[in-house]
Amino acid sequence: MNLKDHIREVPDFPKPGILFYDISTLLADPDAWQVTMGRMAKVVAPRLPDVLAGIESRGFLVAAPLALKLGLGFVMVRKKGKLPGATVRHEYALEYGTDTVEIQEGAVLPGQRVVILDDLLATGGTLNAASELLGKMGANVVGAACIIELAFLKGRERTKVPVDSLVSYDS
Repeated sequence: MNLKDHIREVPDFPKPGILFYDISTLLADPDAWQVTMGRMAKVVAPRLPDVLAGIESRGFLVAAPLALKLGLGFVMVRKKGKLPGATVRHEYALEYGTDTVEIQEGAVLPGQRVVILDDLLATGGTLNAASELLGKMGANVVGAACIIELAFLKGRERTKVPVDSLVSYDS
């Protein structure tokens, strides 16, 4: 199955000149979603993770069902102020300014093997921030995976962990 056939391209979203790759059409097709989760399992399982970390918010849609399929734990990496209780945070640079990601204190244990999941890899900034945050907690980030990679943005070259993707766009 060609997963690109199930990903809708939305021009000029969220602003003019941007081509948005929408996975909602993939999620809505049960056969395509099953194939996607099966392929994700094949690339993630060999990394032998203890837990999967999903990046807010579409990364949750990938990581949670995959964790269930693989019999693993799932943790959320969220934007600042979205998680209850004590959190650990990591601030990172954007092109203009900074942003912050957080995880609940104790969500991962020192030495646990973690794979980070998201729907899409663009520049790699958020993925690197999540990796650094998990590293602060003592986790061993053994890789990352996403459904879509925008290869022309060269995010893979900027990441500090091995990355697997199911679909790649070159422009």
